[in-house]
Parts: sequence; structure tokens; C-alpha cells
Amino acid sequence: MNGCAHENAASAPVALSERIHWVGAFDPQLRTFDIILKTANGTTYNAYAVRGSAGVAIVDTVKEEFAGDFFTRLEQIAEYHEITAIVLNHLEPDHTGALPELMRRAPQARLYVSFMAQVMIKALLKQDALEYIAVNTGDSVSLGDRTLSFLHTPYLHWPDTQCTYVKEERALLSGDVFGCHFCDTRLFNDRVGDFRFSFEYYYAHIMRPFRKQVIDALQLIEKLDLSIIAPAHGPILRDQPQNYVARYRELASPRLKRDVSADEKTLLIFYISAYGNTARMAEAIYEAAHQVNGVRASLYDLAGGETNSFADMLEEADGLVLGSPTINGDAVKPVWDLLSSLAVINVTGKLGAAFGSFGWSGEAVRLIEDRLRGLKLRVPMQGLRVKLIPTLEEIEACREFGRSLGEELMSNRPARILDFTEELKSSYST
Repeated sequence: MNGCAHENAASAPVALSERIHWVGAFDPQLRTFDIILKTANGTTYNAYAVRGSAGVAIVDTVKEEFAGDFFTRLEQIAEYHEITAIVLNHLEPDHTGALPELMRRAPQARLYVSFMAQVMIKALLKQDALEYIAVNTGDSVSLGDRTLSFLHTPYLHWPDTQCTYVKEERALLSGDVFGCHFCDTRLFNDRVGDFRFSFEYYYAHIMRPFRKQVIDALQLIEKLDLSIIAPAHGPILRDQPQNYVARYRELASPRLKRDVSADEKTLLIFYISAYGNTARMAEAIYEAAHQVNGVRASLYDLAGGETNSFADMLEEADGLVLGSPTINGDAVKPVWDLLSSLAVINVTGKLGAAFGSFGWSGEAVRLIEDRLRGLKLRVPMQGLRVKLIPTLEEIEACREFGRSLGEELMSNRPARILDFTEELKSSYST
């Protein structure tokens, strides 16, 4: 059978085992998901039915416009009166679109959500009288000879996210974790086309900002005996599922820290220069910063690199300094491109600073600082601006700026506002 984009999928459910069936839907025409994600061949909305001796559980549903596919598949392996449990691993509409109709058809079923989902479930589903049971890691639901156990995995990628583990089947129904937007009706990872790019792309844009939470989740998941991982999107991982767990561990583990000692801090200085003036400032800041004991500073000209390639470095660095001239009342585009790449990584609490040369108004430094603060970096020192060509005195002010940043990074001094020359101070009023 060919991939989703080339052939309509049959309406039959797909068996993961005798007790677990896929009852989801294929969306081969989707090209953009949640505005920020691109997908070259669509996605899947994976929902599962787990049968026990004392009832059937449904884990997640599908996007509302695909509810017909979901119910068609579900009705082939279960009757509605058999459904005793409905589990939502995640509340986004692509997982909950068919939920209201499912609850209408199976009113006896109990609804299970993570305890973090309570603050949003009624608002999301617009049902004030909605009844549900909130669960946490260690809680479980019995289906007789099958058991659903819950693992709270917050921020992967919403606060409410959880995974559901069927111990007797050694199956992890993982929600968004280990998923990707890749549509192929052959469904299983040992049968579909090459989805490695989609898997890594999904991690980079969905999971990467929550690296710490990924590591916390892995500490729960790595303890499990796994024969299959069934995510909410993309291929079902039945062939060597542990490899995908291991890959998440690799992606979430800092690489730079292997090369930097525990008592060192890394400071990245990026700049772009129209006439060489901001470049002179950058070089002076860099020379002084790396002379501070314990600081490993690096200097990069944005004119010579693709900003996306710096994301790994920025994620692991301790401090970020950006230099830009002011052109048409703004910082230049490569600086904004670099700043936009920070949206997919966690930079909260990192040291941030800005500098630049200007000819007329000089807004770039302040605009960069505002953006750094908006991204939750700490900006403890006023940015440094120089009008046109820096003088020897102003180059020395740049060195002092670099030394102060290095000392701040190493916590060798309290945060303060630097007092530069009167000319530098007066330039902020222009």
C-alpha cells in the first residue's frame, strides 16, 4: 500500500495486537499544522481502542472533521455500551474533536484526564456540566485483565499532557511524545516510508522548548518494558521502539556541556556591521569577555552564517550578546531572524545584552533589549551604543562592557547599570 498522499486509506481499524486497535484518521492534504509546522505529506490523528475482559477504553479521539472515519473504525471492533473509559492524553482539538459525540453515544463511559487538564477542559469543550476523573502518575484504571496506567508528562507539549501505558501489552500510548506529522496508510514504522526528517523536525519545533520536561518524562518512560509506542501523530513504533526513546535522550542531552567544564560559562556574541563600526565594538567586547576567568566566549558575524544553524549553540549557552547597527529606525533583519529562532528553545534566565553603532536615531539596541526581555532572558545591564565610528575612549567602554558581562556571567559582581562617558549617556536621548 502506498503512502497517504497517493492512495485513500481503507476504513478498517488496524490491529496493534489482539487487544489494541488503531481507530484514528488520515489527513493527507494537511500542509501546515498549528501555523508553525509544515508537513509535506499530511498527518494522522491516532486514536486507540483497548479491550479488556471488563470493558473497552478509548484513548484520544480525532479532529472534528474526521469524526466519521473514527466512528466507522470504532464500530467495527466495539459496541458503544462496552466502552467504560475514555482517556484524553492531551486536550488539543486534534485529539478531542470527536469527544462530545463519543460521550453522547457512550454516556456510561468515565472520562479520564490529567490533573493539569482540569483548568482548561471545560473551557475547551464548552461544557460546564462535564464530569471527569483527574489522574496523575501512578494512577490506573482496570479493564479487567488489562490495566491503563498513567504517566504525567507536562509541557510535552501542553501542561496537561500525559501518556497511557498498557502493562499487559507492553504498549505506551504516548500522546504527542514520539510523534510526528507524517501520513502513510501503512501506519507502522517498519512499513512506512522514511519519516526520520519528520520525527526530528517535530521534536525540534514541539518538544525542544521543553528540554527539561523531556528529560523528566524519559526518566519515567525508560523504566517501562516496551514492545510498541503508539503516538498521537505519525507512524506507530513497533520495530525497536527503544531506539526512539534513546533518540529523544540524545536530542535532549546537552552536547556542549561535554566539552565545557562545570566551572566554565559560555558567552556567544553575534553581530552584523554595515561599515565596520559595530564589528569593532564586537571585537573589543569579545576580547575583554574571554579574559574573565571561567568565561568561554565566542564571536560570530551574522553576515557569514545561517541563523537557524546557531540554535543548538544558543540553547546550551549561558549568555547571548547581540550587536546591530540601526537602519531605518530598527535592528537589521539577520538579528531578528536569530531572535526568532529562540522561540523554539528554552532561553529563560540566560544572560542577554545588546550593543551597536548608529548614525541618526539608534533605536536598535533598545529594541533588541526589549525582545530579549520578552523571551525571558535577564538583561541586567544597559545596552551600549556608539555614534558612528567608535573613539579610543568608546572602544575602552566596549572592553569594560565585555568584562562586566563576563563577571556578571560568572556572578563575580552584583548586577548594575554601567556608567559610560557623558557622550554615550547623552546619545540615548537622541
